[in-house]
Amino acid sequence: SQGFVPQRRSSFRPVKSTSTGREQSNDAQLPRSFGSTARRATEQQPPQKETTWDRITGPKLFKTVTNWSGIHSVPLVPLRIMTGLLMIHHGSEGGVFPANFGTPEFQGFIDFIMKPYFSFLPGPPEVWTAIHDYAEFYGGLCLALGFLTRPAALSLLVTMMGAVYFHLSSVGPQGFPLGHVANYSYDFEEPALYALIFLLFWFNGAGPLSVDSIIYSQISQEEEQ
Repeated sequence: SQGFVPQRRSSFRPVKSTSTGREQSNDAQLPRSFGSTARRATEQQPPQKETTWDRITGPKLFKTVTNWSGIHSVPLVPLRIMTGLLMIHHGSEGGVFPANFGTPEFQGFIDFIMKPYFSFLPGPPEVWTAIHDYAEFYGGLCLALGFLTRPAALSLLVTMMGAVYFHLSSVGPQGFPLGHVANYSYDFEEPALYALIFLLFWFNGAGPLSVDSIIYSQISQEEEQ
């Protein structure tokens, strides 16, 4: 008799083509690859240099400077020097130096300003007139040099606040801000503007090209940011 011969199971299996899958995978990767290439090309391009016209008409037109260093501090130099020189002039009425006792200018300040409007201050008015002259003369000199700028600016700020008080007490606001005066100038506006300038230097210091900046660079332990 013939023996039983087991039949072998065929190991052949149909192989599915994966070309379609690979093509779909490649198709799916094309946009990503193109996007990466585009991004790399964009990153490699040097940034366009900002022009002066861009600064005038671009977003920086509305930007406020938060760091008054470098080029932003340059306008402080002529403002500080000229304001200080003008204060020297105001503090030397009646002579070259301040507190010129016995001169008509010194006595006129006492008779027409100190006695009528500052009689509430203790002590003789001559002393306060001399203090006023010293503050404007030497405070203006220190401000122009940029030496002890903060205390000088504070003393000058106090004198200008007194001047604003005097003008408002003597002639009033003169219809400010829409009124018109005979000389086209409000009496209190000059000392008010001076006071704001001194407030600026009291808060921020002298700025560049000043004695204070030289002293600070020698004694400061802080590291430059």
